Amino acid sequence: MNDPISHPVINEISNKIDSLTPKAQNLGNYIIQNPSKAVFMTTKELAQTCDISEATVVRFVSTLGYNGYSDFQNALKDFVNTGLSLPERADIKGIKEHGADRLHRGILEELGNLQHLYENISVETMNEFVNELNKAHTVYVVGSRLSYTFAYYLGWSLTKIRKGIHILKGSDSTSFDMLANANSQSLVILATSSRYPNELIKLARMIRRSSHTLLTMTDSNICPVAGFADISLVVPSRSIPFIGNVSGMLAVIQYIVQELANKRGEDLEEYQKQLEQVYLENDILFNLDPR
Repeated sequence: MNDPISHPVINEISNKIDSLTPKAQNLGNYIIQNPSKAVFMTTKELAQTCDISEATVVRFVSTLGYNGYSDFQNALKDFVNTGLSLPERADIKGIKEHGADRLHRGILEELGNLQHLYENISVETMNEFVNELNKAHTVYVVGSRLSYTFAYYLGWSLTKIRKGIHILKGSDSTSFDMLANANSQSLVILATSSRYPNELIKLARMIRRSSHTLLTMTDSNICPVAGFADISLVVPSRSIPFIGNVSGMLAVIQYIVQELANKRGEDLEEYQKQLEQVYLENDILFNLDPR
């Protein structure tokens, strides 16, 4: 786990612990010491564990400034998700247990994540992404490790919509060269997900000092890259993943690409006709009609 005293939730508890009632102090100390356990508990389970009432749990959460226990739980989840090691994630998901129903559980979990996304995603911020993509002359899409999957999918999809798209792998140090030599006022979209690779944080810092516009697509409000961005889009999920939450990111990318396509109008049709001609002339894709 990461350092407990490094996140707003934990810091707030630590700052207020001395002013709380003895029972609330017991609760606060338990959460500080066992965040990866507390995050999965209901108010009833947390109350029973700390030998207090559910009302004390509710008052405790309110004292910290949260509208309800679910808001507090989501904030604590972000902290836990950032620091969990691979073995800890395996324990949470019960990987060592028999998995006859793991497919069904996984699908239901993803459905819950998509429902959470539907209820909490900022459509306004997604549309700001689309507007920036529509007006930018040159676009660089960057990711690293897991997030390179998202960056590649977004970048590859954008090449079907418009010109001037470049996909960079953040783990390759030549990304610094490419962005340092990029046309002035290029648009950079940086995709990142927990556990946030350090090379992307370094890239974001460098981009911030340049004349480029930086957009970040991430999975948490506490993502260290978001602070460097002109616009940051958080793709929320309900669960803590074993490797990474994929469905929400893909759904958001599809929305952005389709909205951009809608904005391109006649330019899109002409551009895609040219692409299809290239595919046909060079026999790029399987074609039922060999003419």
